[in-house]
Amino acid sequence: MDLALRIIEIMVLTFAFSIGLMVLAVLILFVLDRMQTDDAIRRNYPVIGRFRHIFTLLGEFFRQYFFAMDREEMPFNRAQRDWVGHAASGAGNTIAFGSTRQLTVPGTPIFVNAAFPPLDDHLARTTPMPIGPTAAIPYAAPSFFNISGMSYGAISRPAVRALSRGAAEAGIWLNTGEGGLSPYHLEGGCDIVFQIGTAKYGVRDAQGNLDDDKLREVAAHPQVRMFEVKLAQGGKPGKGGILPASKVTPEIAGIRGITAGQDSVSPNRHLEVDNYEDLLDLLDHIRSVTRKPVGIKAVLGSTEAWEPLFEAIKARGADHAPDFITVDGGEGGTGAAPMPLMDLVGMSIREALPRMVDLRDKHGLKERIRIIASAKLVNPGDVAWALCAGADFVTSARGFMFSLGCIQALKCNRNTCPTGITTHDARLQAGLVVQDKYKKVANYARTIIREVEMIAHSVGVGEPRQMRRRHVRLVQSDGTSIAFNTIRPSVAASP
Repeated sequence: MDLALRIIEIMVLTFAFSIGLMVLAVLILFVLDRMQTDDAIRRNYPVIGRFRHIFTLLGEFFRQYFFAMDREEMPFNRAQRDWVGHAASGAGNTIAFGSTRQLTVPGTPIFVNAAFPPLDDHLARTTPMPIGPTAAIPYAAPSFFNISGMSYGAISRPAVRALSRGAAEAGIWLNTGEGGLSPYHLEGGCDIVFQIGTAKYGVRDAQGNLDDDKLREVAAHPQVRMFEVKLAQGGKPGKGGILPASKVTPEIAGIRGITAGQDSVSPNRHLEVDNYEDLLDLLDHIRSVTRKPVGIKAVLGSTEAWEPLFEAIKARGADHAPDFITVDGGEGGTGAAPMPLMDLVGMSIREALPRMVDLRDKHGLKERIRIIASAKLVNPGDVAWALCAGADFVTSARGFMFSLGCIQALKCNRNTCPTGITTHDARLQAGLVVQDKYKKVANYARTIIREVEMIAHSVGVGEPRQMRRRHVRLVQSDGTSIAFNTIRPSVAASP
């Protein structure tokens, strides 16, 4: 009995002590909140006002998992992410009962099914498409769907390794992003597109100028098939790449040719390129040094701004044209960008892509310049629409991030990514197991390709690049749909 009473006495004292500590903590917080001048809510409502900040932080979590409907979230909704997840796992992507997609939303693509589609045994597989016919070493790209630019630095070592191995497994290319060529890009054995950003990472001298010797070193790798000169990207048009100091490790700094532990901020444009004549000079120079196809990545603000490029090509001759143009939409993603540029600058891919295709075709360069569509194209319908609009290839970055396990935590710029994709924290990277994730990357790519081929067959053509604007209709504000080629007729003749 004495022992029981003693235990009860200790429990009461512990409880009283805990209550006392809580009261003391509340009093301290009350005084601190009253004294601070930064937050008016906390100053007027001490302690209680702190819950507003807590609930604001938790709101993002609760909306994603409990309150948002399947097709409500931004930038990618749950239905889009789940499709990628199922595709990456290799599971079937069939659904039952009926579509949950609202088919009366303006801009929704509706594909025009054929009355008599080709029989299964008459279907053709997508054939490789040549890029850079005037380059000494042209590239026959096997797949219409590929991996868009993600720099080593912006994403982690295991993420790059999984993408490299997955790309090789699926027979698609991997774009390095502007952060240079790392050993992890090469180790999977995939085809690589080396991106040259405004800071010339990986191919720069000490002053940040293009270094021809380093350019030759990169080009000497047989896996490096093409070079992409990045003028702008959809997530931040007019702003260079931003890699926070916390992500600039000694290894990444060595690959890029910069100082470790300092913010890596690229110029907002190539310093030696003041106009389209300068741009064509730069492309000619890189093509002569590397002997491989060279193109550009750009964001459209207007059609008129790009007319002079095609006039300059016409004056010089088609041999001086970029071998490809990657059109990135204003809805494109990035690891870190100012909100005004992310939200408000750059034409959407839905408008920019057909405009660029028409510019190219109007100037008779359809067979000379390949068009690559990029920006928020992660599901089969997105990719099929882009091919209907006139794209020769489609690339995705965030789709492949989802295949790696991205949960859209929106922490890409903080080095705290919980899935290990965009962090250099070794503990968090341990969650990304390359041996498992590379298979998911390959599965996702294969499923996209297979289901886009399925859409192509449904509209009555043998393979995806045979789709035209007449094969898709776009929903209007009154809920009815209009053929895409009626809204924006194609400049090129459509067989």
